[in-house]
Amino acid sequence: MTKMRFANIVFKPNARAMSFPSLYYRTEKLAVYDSEHEALFLQEEGTYDFTTYFNALSVRKLLEYTRATGFTLHAEVRGAPCRVVQTKACAFLEESLTVDSVARDLAGTEAAADAAWEPIDLELKVDDDAVLVAFRIETRGAVELRRSWYELEIEGDLDPVELSLVTTTFKKESYIIPNIELIRREILGCEDDIARHVRMNVIDNGRTLDAEALSGDGVTVFANPNVGGSGGFARGMIESLRQQPIAATHVLLMDDDVSVSSESIRRTYNLLRILNAEYREAFISGAMLDFMQGEEQWEDVGFMTAEGTFSTAKGPLNLSKLPEVVLNERMRFTDLQREQMYAAWWYCCIPAAVIRREGLPLPLFVRCDDAEYGIRCKPRFITMNSLCIWHMAFDARYNAAVERYQTTRNTMISHAVTGMAPRSDFLRELRRNLSIELRKFNYTDASVLLDGFEDFLKGPDFIAAPVAERCFIEANRNVEKFFDLAKLQADVDSDGGPDLSGITERDLDVPNRHSKLITLIDLVTWNFQRAPFARRGEGYGIISALGWNNDLEKFHGKRALVVIDWHRQRGTIRRKDRKRYRAIMRRYRRDLRFYRAHGEQLRRSYAAAREMLTSQAFWERYLREAAE
Repeated sequence: MTKMRFANIVFKPNARAMSFPSLYYRTEKLAVYDSEHEALFLQEEGTYDFTTYFNALSVRKLLEYTRATGFTLHAEVRGAPCRVVQTKACAFLEESLTVDSVARDLAGTEAAADAAWEPIDLELKVDDDAVLVAFRIETRGAVELRRSWYELEIEGDLDPVELSLVTTTFKKESYIIPNIELIRREILGCEDDIARHVRMNVIDNGRTLDAEALSGDGVTVFANPNVGGSGGFARGMIESLRQQPIAATHVLLMDDDVSVSSESIRRTYNLLRILNAEYREAFISGAMLDFMQGEEQWEDVGFMTAEGTFSTAKGPLNLSKLPEVVLNERMRFTDLQREQMYAAWWYCCIPAAVIRREGLPLPLFVRCDDAEYGIRCKPRFITMNSLCIWHMAFDARYNAAVERYQTTRNTMISHAVTGMAPRSDFLRELRRNLSIELRKFNYTDASVLLDGFEDFLKGPDFIAAPVAERCFIEANRNVEKFFDLAKLQADVDSDGGPDLSGITERDLDVPNRHSKLITLIDLVTWNFQRAPFARRGEGYGIISALGWNNDLEKFHGKRALVVIDWHRQRGTIRRKDRKRYRAIMRRYRRDLRFYRAHGEQLRRSYAAAREMLTSQAFWERYLREAAE
């Protein structure tokens, strides 16, 4: 039997979670991190519960994924008399339960800076209903807690792991440089085993980083042409597989514009060393927590819906609430979710053996590369509380060039090349998105959407050439333009439009209620633009700039729309234009006729190109040509 220190108790919150201490501990008293002693100072008499997202041990998941057979808590305590007792969290309970047979009562020590620390080791009990286990400290005064962790007993030896952390960046120095410094300081510079078995490979698509200054001590910066996330991660995979003196056994892909806890990386590394045979080639999927609302989880695994959209498999969760922390560990998935599941590449660990067998990503630049790869490989997926990053929420970074051009083109290419998401109808999703944009008078982005469809219709030779950057630049150039709210109000005033000064984010995001009759009328008439139902419309509507917002009560029957991008504090005005509507619909019908005539041939051509497009030889040539 082998023992390993699996997870440290985290006392110091990540910068994104400073306002959410209940991710780490729950108490109505005061607790402060003491950086001098690297300890948590529990300042008052009371109860401090560590059954939380970061500090509870996910025993149900560990028993499923790994060769773990036993669990122990180690802690060091000094100060007032206190009791340390095991807790467990189960389904359908609001609070943790104490396991009173596993406890230690301490008489206390002198209140002095040099007072001795008292070590505690509790062998934790795990029964059939325990999802999480942790501990609670009940104090009769001030207590300090330090050097605390969970230790596991493992059947057999620890597996050898060489972990390559790959991050792709494009001119985001304010994010990537602090992340490099954090990994170098807390992972590569530590005295633990992990420091000798982790490398960080930074793929600099913007070629703006000082590679010489930033490289060294386990970090390598590679200047790369701007081939998007898919090309950057492909380069990172290639470099990981040929790194010296030992090639990577696993590749951890991570976005550049995220905040990460080094403890998440430590636990990922430790998890890889103890996986059982069933999960040895699984993908580890880290969760995305909201960069601004640090306790909110958006996604930890996603799936492609039957409609052809990207979706979280679990829905949003508030990880400060224990029932939702428990739910996060025991969620069950539908057949469709399991069949079309993927792990997003903001934090995704992939075994090198899978990369060698399944190949590299498709050259999609951005959007859908992670979904296509996950669905193509059909792995098992590992998720676990505490394995996460913080990232800006989707609605805060909406980009029409990504959502209308890249998504339209890339989902259809992926579906044709590797058969991604066979139960999704991407042609139906094309029509739905076109309908949403046209009914909101967004003729500009509707045209960009058709650009994406038409580039798919060009076949695999088009994407096999390094044109992706140019296409994305053109899409960004062609999407709808916005301007500051002061200018927007002046333009609205000149046309007798509404006062915007009282508008709130809630006004834009909360849908109005509308009747089924209005829904039917809107779908039939395309907001009174389709002959013979066309009419001019009356007044202004005020809507969100989010492309997926389809609150028709706000735009139904209007003559013009004020469109507000709340997060960027900008907006624009759209006016009904039946001439533009008719031109786009003619173009759409022409594209559909071409697809119906040539679709089968297109699909065969794309499928035949799969081996070439995912090969290392292709990507090495592609990267050379993109750099010229």
